[in-house]
Amino acid sequence: MKKIIFTQNAPAPIGPYSQAVLKNDTLYASGQIAINPQSGELITDNILDETKQVMQNIAAILEAAEMTFESVVKATIFIMDMENFAAINGVYGSYFDEKTAPARETVQVACLPKNVNVEISIIAVR
Repeated sequence: MKKIIFTQNAPAPIGPYSQAVLKNDTLYASGQIAINPQSGELITDNILDETKQVMQNIAAILEAAEMTFESVVKATIFIMDMENFAAINGVYGSYFDEKTAPARETVQVACLPKNVNVEISIIAVR
């Protein structure tokens, strides 16, 4: 059986999907964008704050599943502009130990939901 993970500390889904699904010991988290879950405000003033909000949303989902960033085995980063890669990578990297960081790909895309600059999804294992 799968278990739907939901927390009010991350943005509610804006479509027919779950924040995350736990199957056995594996968590599949939907892509997170920089919506502040308390205010509903979209954070896009600068790429550093935007990426930090995305990572905070992921942290909330991990916590709801009783996991941490140490549990993350795979991440996918979608970005609108590869020129933002270094800034996004700096914030993203601050959440992981470089020696045990997850596998990852970063892909530049034509458009993201709500015209955000970055979206990140993860897979984590207990």
